[in-house]
Amino acid sequence: MPDRTSNTSQPQPPRAKVLSKESLLARRAEARSHGASVVHCHGCFDIVHPGHVRHLQDAKRQGDILLVTITGDSHIAKGAGRPLFDQSLRAESLAALACVDWVHICPDATAEQLLDEVKPDIYIKGREYERNNDPRFAAERDAVERHGGRVVFSSGDIVFSSSALIESIHASQSGHDAHDNPARARLRQLHAFHDLSPTAIDALVAQMSGRRAVVFGETIIDTYVACTWPDVAGESPMLSLRPLEETSFDGGAAIIARHLAAMGAHATLVTAIPDNDASNDLMHRLGDAGVEVVRIPCATPIPEKQRYLVGREKVVKIDRVQPIAIDARARAELVSAGIRVAEGADAAIIADFGLGMFSPRTIEDLCATVRPRVRLLAGDVSGRRSSLLSMRRSDWVTPTESELRRAVNDFDSSLPAVAWQVMERTDSRSLVVTLGEDGLILFRRTDSAASTDPWPSRVTSEHIPALSSNPLDPLGSGDAFLAVSTLALSAGAEPIMAAYIGSLASAVEGSMLGNIPVEPRRITSIAHRLHDDHLVVQRTGRVRLVS
Repeated sequence: MPDRTSNTSQPQPPRAKVLSKESLLARRAEARSHGASVVHCHGCFDIVHPGHVRHLQDAKRQGDILLVTITGDSHIAKGAGRPLFDQSLRAESLAALACVDWVHICPDATAEQLLDEVKPDIYIKGREYERNNDPRFAAERDAVERHGGRVVFSSGDIVFSSSALIESIHASQSGHDAHDNPARARLRQLHAFHDLSPTAIDALVAQMSGRRAVVFGETIIDTYVACTWPDVAGESPMLSLRPLEETSFDGGAAIIARHLAAMGAHATLVTAIPDNDASNDLMHRLGDAGVEVVRIPCATPIPEKQRYLVGREKVVKIDRVQPIAIDARARAELVSAGIRVAEGADAAIIADFGLGMFSPRTIEDLCATVRPRVRLLAGDVSGRRSSLLSMRRSDWVTPTESELRRAVNDFDSSLPAVAWQVMERTDSRSLVVTLGEDGLILFRRTDSAASTDPWPSRVTSEHIPALSSNPLDPLGSGDAFLAVSTLALSAGAEPIMAAYIGSLASAVEGSMLGNIPVEPRRITSIAHRLHDDHLVVQRTGRVRLVS
């Protein structure tokens, strides 16, 4: 059996993986003599985010040795200020990943000549290149195939995982403080190129107060039932719980409106609720919290989601939910309400929880009605019946990755390619894909005419890691992000700052059990704590690591 581990049996320090062309070709020849297959990936890799890691991990599984080559600084044409990191730093960042065996800085505009010399067994490209007619990629493909290699299109697994990235960086650590924690290193990068200081956060929070915002969406009651420790029932092997205490929280669109009010905004909630005592109690409760409620009549009870907890662990969830049924007259009233309450508002949020208040046509009509009347239109979806593609001309949309892919029925293409599909079909300006414990990725449109590279010029991306590594309760974190980031944008914040302060709000919400409105002081507190926790940087165009 051939020895296929000669190049990768011992962990290498990151810098040792960065090879000159002479060393690279020598190692390629050695690998060929041992019968080891070489998988080749090529790109810019300016900021290595979870999507890149997923792509590279998938590539590594295709063969024995993974070679990653990067385009040199002089040939990157992605707009002013690019690349953000020079070729040496980009190479070292990739070399820090355990799945990467060799790294080389390509001095040419494309990888064609290098492919002719390396002759990889497999050349990996993202799924979006499968139908790409770019002559440069066609030349690269020909170079691979004329030497007997194969071009494989792959986007990697659908689900992100940060654990492999953390383990790989720790395993290949060589004493550099930049690699002690990938989330912390990424935050240093963000602080180096954007003013995310506590002073800037404090100023933005002050500017958010007094804004007027409208929320359209279904109200949900989230009930937490504290129980005794479980036992096994005598009649059959099933879980036996004894409820001790119930606590109910306003959820769905109601908690989004309460977040806005807690941040100092004048909030209005347009929601479909019945005319009964429970709805009246809800309206009084929201009124006391500073939220005006516009009721769209329906006969369906307010949906309730019950979670049974033992200690702090959720063990059972019961959805007492009937699809919300509203007739054509009520749907017309919903759009009319949009005209009345949205006129002159700083922001409007459409939150479709997939419970029946909205049809795709209703969302389209509501977006068309509201968009000209507000400064900013944001949206989010949840559930399989939600209608992301109906949220046309939105400025800010915040789906999860699964919601994004489900909207266009594309579970194979790379995340940027899917994000572009949704942005193109909805005519949206910015899109945030939330990734749970892996944070989020902010996608923004770019001017495609400004670059000679047709695919990457369509969107730019920024990864913000999760700002809380061990949340107590993730319920409602996405709602807190949507509310606070939208309010920040309406106050004039840049998208990266809005995404960052939204992430702070999400971290605050995750630190509390249940749906509790996020207050400004909690956001500024965590901003100061993160800044003080070894995240000090000098904004000189390069990251300065301070231990």
